[in-house]
Amino acid sequence: MDNTKVLRVFGAKHSKEAYSVRDFLSRGAVEYEWFEVASDSDCVRELGLSGFDSMCWPVVIFPDSSRLYAPTLSEIANKLGWVPRLQEYDLSIYGAGPAGLSAAVHAASEGLRAVVIERAALGGQAGTSSLIENYMGFPAGVAGAELAERARQQAVKFGVEFLMMREGVHAKFVAAKIEVILADGSLLRARANLCATGIEYRSLGIPDEQRLLNVGLFYGTGASEAPMCKGKRIFIVGGGNSAGQAALNFVGIAKSVTLIVRGSSLAATLPHYLLDRIAHVGNVNVLFDSYVSGIYGDTRLEAVQLTSADGGSQIVPLELLFVCIGGAPNTNWAKDTAIVRDRNGYLVTGSDLMEFPQFEKSWPLERRPYFLETSVPGSFAAGDVRYGSIKRVASAVGEGAMAVTFVHRYLAESAT
Repeated sequence: MDNTKVLRVFGAKHSKEAYSVRDFLSRGAVEYEWFEVASDSDCVRELGLSGFDSMCWPVVIFPDSSRLYAPTLSEIANKLGWVPRLQEYDLSIYGAGPAGLSAAVHAASEGLRAVVIERAALGGQAGTSSLIENYMGFPAGVAGAELAERARQQAVKFGVEFLMMREGVHAKFVAAKIEVILADGSLLRARANLCATGIEYRSLGIPDEQRLLNVGLFYGTGASEAPMCKGKRIFIVGGGNSAGQAALNFVGIAKSVTLIVRGSSLAATLPHYLLDRIAHVGNVNVLFDSYVSGIYGDTRLEAVQLTSADGGSQIVPLELLFVCIGGAPNTNWAKDTAIVRDRNGYLVTGSDLMEFPQFEKSWPLERRPYFLETSVPGSFAAGDVRYGSIKRVASAVGEGAMAVTFVHRYLAESAT
């Protein structure tokens, strides 16, 4: 590889900041090379500069030879050209996961002026999957980041704008339009909107978790960390689809992979094809009826405490722990609006709204809400953030496309 033509990242081995950059680039399908720097001589050799202890790490060098020292992810996104100017749109789409990307492709291809706002990286939780094997059209499977990047390119071809590393913090509806204040203070206005923000990773809920996050403890399947796991013992918390895929992602690299599962079986939580493959891999172990009750380490993860259903516990030394236990929606931005949420924060849509008494008090139209429409006309939801949705990539893609059909109907009626 000609490393002058790809982005290069330099940093210390156990650096939270360096991990965040690598994870962001991996999920954005940005080609890069990682260089571990541990001494002043490394600095001179790799960067042509001395001063390891005083350097602002990590250092990112772009193909045009420009450098960013200790950059924020927003600065990297800006340098990559992912932050266009704000305007008014027909449809604003919040979230660049499978549902949001699908909606973007269909909206723009059908003539709507659309924008996608994403606060992190492309693909959502699906974007962290090392291999999606049950998505139609990819018999050999496809990495989540690759699928998301293909969708982004397709959407851009039709004219969609992407606002990366941006987040809506407050929404209000004014004159049949949604106005959202972004975290940087700017205002985004659209005639209709789609919430496709998915769900956030659920934490273990134990002491020191945030302190050791991204220095041995990781949320998700760790696609960006796989190359650094050669010959190591990997532990994964969870028994669902993402945990199973993570285990198979590591088996050819790690010395061993151990799944820590609260239940007594994987049959109820894993697709049959994953069960079968895990059963035939020699270096995957499963600890049933167990959970992580404590984590230990000074500057990085060094050990965990495992507790079993019978109350027994043990301390296990380890370097890498990946937590794949699902998540919950972050819909706090809707708290001051008339949008109905269930007790867990999921956005309620369509006929499901009839189950919530507050709906009838706020719905202003004679017609009933469309299938993916929330309790605010013109505001839609699709994918994992939606109450009652099926948590699968294919389902999210279908809902994103379907939502655009209802957006057209809403825009047509509101124009009359």
